[in-house]
Amino acid sequence: MKRPSPPAQPALERAMGDAELERWLRSRRARNPLAKTLSMLDGFATAMAAGPLGLDLVAQICAALAIERSAFDVGGTPEFAAIKATADRFNAISQRLADAEPSPLHKRKPNGDVDAAEWCEGFLAAVNLDRHAWKAVIEPNAHHYGLMLPILIHCKTSSGAPLLGPPTAGIETQIFLKQAYTDIPMCVRAIREHYHVTRYDQPMSSAPYR
Repeated sequence: MKRPSPPAQPALERAMGDAELERWLRSRRARNPLAKTLSMLDGFATAMAAGPLGLDLVAQICAALAIERSAFDVGGTPEFAAIKATADRFNAISQRLADAEPSPLHKRKPNGDVDAAEWCEGFLAAVNLDRHAWKAVIEPNAHHYGLMLPILIHCKTSSGAPLLGPPTAGIETQIFLKQAYTDIPMCVRAIREHYHVTRYDQPMSSAPYR
C-alpha cells in the first residue's frame, strides 16, 4: 500500500531576484516610485540603514516602491515579493554597516567608468522624506554636512541641473568628479556612526521584515 504523502508545508514568501526587481521597478515609473532602478533602490535602502533612528521604515519602503501600506498584509503578490526583496537588502546593508563600509551598487557608463548618479539619487530620495531628521548632515552649515558632499555632487535638480551648482572648469575638477564616488562608502559609514553610535551608543536592531 502506498503511504500517504505528508501535508504540504506553507511556502515561505519569496523575494524578487535582482533582475526581476529591476524590471518591476522600471514598469512602475508611471506611479512615480522614489526608486526607479535597482541602483536607486540600493542607495535608498542604504540611507534607511545608515540614517536617523525612529523613522517609519514601512512608510519609506512604500514610497520607494510606490505601493500602498496594505501591500504588506497580502502575501503571494508581486508587490510583496518586491517588499521582501527590499527588506532583505535593507537588513543585509544594516548588518554590514555595523562592521564595515557599504558596497554601493553603482552602474557603469559605456566607457566602463563608474556612474554613481542613480545610487546617489536613491540615497537622497530617502533623505528628502524627512529632511528635518537628517538636518545634522544635510544642512550646509551643519557640522557633518561634508559627509553628504560625495553623494550630493552626483545629484541633479528636477530641471536636470547639478544640485550643487555648475562645477568649476578645469582638469582638477574633472578628476575630482570622476573619483568622488570612492569617498561614498567611508562617508556613509560615518553617517551611520553619527546616528547609530555617537548619539545612541548602540547599533540599530530593528528591521522592517523578518
